[in-house]
Amino acid sequence: MAILERDDSGAIARLTLNSPGNLNALSDAMLAALSAEFARLEQDRSIRVVTLAGAGKAFCAGHDLKEMQAARQSPDNGRAYFADLFARCTAVMTAIRNLPQPVIAAPHGIATAAGCQLVASCDMAVAAHGTRFGVNGVNIGLFCSTPMVALSRNVTRKQAFEMLTTGAFIDPERAQALGLINRAVAPESLADETMHLAETVAAKLGSAVRIGKRAFYEQLELGLDAAYAHTGAVMVENMLEPDTDEGINAFLQKREPDWQQ
Repeated sequence: MAILERDDSGAIARLTLNSPGNLNALSDAMLAALSAEFARLEQDRSIRVVTLAGAGKAFCAGHDLKEMQAARQSPDNGRAYFADLFARCTAVMTAIRNLPQPVIAAPHGIATAAGCQLVASCDMAVAAHGTRFGVNGVNIGLFCSTPMVALSRNVTRKQAFEMLTTGAFIDPERAQALGLINRAVAPESLADETMHLAETVAAKLGSAVRIGKRAFYEQLELGLDAAYAHTGAVMVENMLEPDTDEGINAFLQKREPDWQQ
């Protein structure tokens, strides 16, 4: 059985972390599987949206602490392994941002430490009621420094810092209020609600969404004037797409667009 399952439905790729025995921890094998699948998706123009869920009773419990402790047996006490591990994890998180397709997380159960980072790294998130979110490494003496990069780009500074320093968990309602997730739904509706959102986005012009996702993150890193200059150029690029021309003509003619996607 694959540690990461992929099930395509039309233009939507549904990924499922499939290691319930360790709460879908981001083990070496899981990180490798995610990295490989994201590389494939980056080249797959037939897929316009990706969803990410977890099998079993949890979405993702973060790094595999048993693997991390085992690395201490090396002569350098694990230094090289830890550096490589966090670099590989960072590459997976940034791959989500760099994917041309929007990625929707569907957490349930728990999403903790690097598992919370995974949710924060996705473009959107629909969570099941009862899910617990936390960057709780501080509780065992390991500050969640890499998870805080994604977290602090989702929620306000003071709220992020409180979560990081107290190790406290928050529920989906609080997570939604802080901006970590888009909405919370009944557990039995999680798959359907996530799919509904994915289908809504997948129905849009794929090239426009790809251009827009890239520009969304690029402009966030710029000052106001530079952001407007950059996005103006992006809109020119978008306007010159043949399918955009067709979409505007269809709107003006009150008909459905005949997009070649």
